[in-house]
Amino acid sequence: MISINEIKSGLTVLIDGQIFAVLAYQHVKPGKGAAFVRTKLRNLKNGSVLERTFKGDEKIEEAFVEERKLRFLYHSDKVYYFMDEETFEEIGIAEDILGQNSKFLKDNIQISAYSYDREILNVALPTFIELKILHAEPGLRGDTAKTAMKQATVETGATISVPLFIKDGDVIKLDTRSGEYVERVG
Repeated sequence: MISINEIKSGLTVLIDGQIFAVLAYQHVKPGKGAAFVRTKLRNLKNGSVLERTFKGDEKIEEAFVEERKLRFLYHSDKVYYFMDEETFEEIGIAEDILGQNSKFLKDNIQISAYSYDREILNVALPTFIELKILHAEPGLRGDTAKTAMKQATVETGATISVPLFIKDGDVIKLDTRSGEYVERVG
């Protein structure tokens, strides 16, 4: 247990049986009355954001979340299998924990998995990844609008929006946080 006055951004805490990461905090000392701390917390399991106020004398339980480096191997049904890079143990992660990240997993990609009490809460892909275009509709001749986009299928099977000049076989850089095209590579 730690005092609420020791709270800081990035700290992981246990509140009502849920694991939260502290996004922001503000110590408030009003002219009258007791001091308090306003916090903004992100639930590490479902990603929801919670705003909560704590009294200055409250105690909060710190949760020690472990980060593990995993390498993607394969998937079967709705389970994705990874290898722990330290122990070489094979770990299966359900598709619902991966969420939207599952559509950008390619062979041998390294991810970070965050777990508490041996249970994986969520995963993080590298911010940018390079993927090969398997199929892109041809661009329309004369369509020169700078923001004109078309749909393309990448090597992982995901469909994303790309500029009209992208063609089959091109390699693109993709932002995994938003799923958006960044640039053509080489």
